[in-house]
Amino acid sequence: MKYMRCLLFLVTALGLTAASEMSLTVENLVKFIRSSIDLKQPDRQVAEYLRHVRMLEKLDDKTVEELQGMGAGPKTVAALRDLSDASASLPTAAPPAPKPVVIPIPPPDSQEQAKILDETREYVMNYTKNLPNFICVQVTRRDYDPSSSGNNWYHVDTITSRLSYNGQHEDYEVILKNNQPVTNTKMEQLGGTVSAGEFGSMMKEIFEPDSETRFGWERWATLRGRRTFVFAYDIKQENSKFHVLADNKEEIVPAYRGLIYIDRETKMITKITLNPYNMPSDFPVREAHESLDYDFQKIGEADYMLPLKAVLTLRAKYLTKNDIEFRLYRKFGTESTIKFDTPEPLPEDQLKEKPAEPQK
Repeated sequence: MKYMRCLLFLVTALGLTAASEMSLTVENLVKFIRSSIDLKQPDRQVAEYLRHVRMLEKLDDKTVEELQGMGAGPKTVAALRDLSDASASLPTAAPPAPKPVVIPIPPPDSQEQAKILDETREYVMNYTKNLPNFICVQVTRRDYDPSSSGNNWYHVDTITSRLSYNGQHEDYEVILKNNQPVTNTKMEQLGGTVSAGEFGSMMKEIFEPDSETRFGWERWATLRGRRTFVFAYDIKQENSKFHVLADNKEEIVPAYRGLIYIDRETKMITKITLNPYNMPSDFPVREAHESLDYDFQKIGEADYMLPLKAVLTLRAKYLTKNDIEFRLYRKFGTESTIKFDTPEPLPEDQLKEKPAEPQK
């Protein structure tokens, strides 16, 4: 039975039957022998199989020797030499087609990089001034991993809030907890991990002059189908405004670094990552990582670049993770048009960075 299974696999791999003569190019023969070596197929079976092969091209001695060096057995090698002799008068196999030459996209030169950052800085410093008054649904899914491995997440709760933005001021009101109505409750009252700053302050602090942020070119990327500049940034501790507050009310303001994604056409920021470093060894929170994605949202008749999703992960005694989505943007004063249930999570492909398509 074992013999029949192995032989059947070989036949299926080539799409042929042992009862008929098989015509192979050198390239297909080499692929077959490599596969038989990788699968540890018995030497005798492979050799017997080759006796049903007819070459369409000349099989030279060099190729036979290379296959022997890869691990082809002695009976297989003998069958290959027979094929080599039988194909001596056939035309030589065409060389493999060269792989396409991929030319990496060159980064902007230093002057262009400075110009990009200056245009983005102007956008950031005026960001909140240009936002309309609006409301939206904020959905926060909170999980924890007691093993701290990042592989054993347990769901804690799902909080659905009404976020009102009026006169450049944010106001949050919890509407549902695990799809059950809640009244007169703020997010801070529920305990656990909480974040803020998604509507402008996070990006503003990176570009404020007194942050003395160091920028450096990182790479090109594609994000949500748009070509994107990616810059690394770093803010020293003495210039930081990023606060981390522990459960015991102890607070630190650490140095932090990360990446900013800038849309090539609009110079708008479409993603920020933030990673504090050199955290005090005696501080309860050992690590913190945050990412924030922005995308165009229609409010009234205009499109605005607004928060799409934030992910905050903290490591203390265990790992905690907040997935925060911003959905159903509407003009302020139209609360009745929003149905406050909990939307399904955003598809992952809306958040995943892809390589920038190279030049060929």
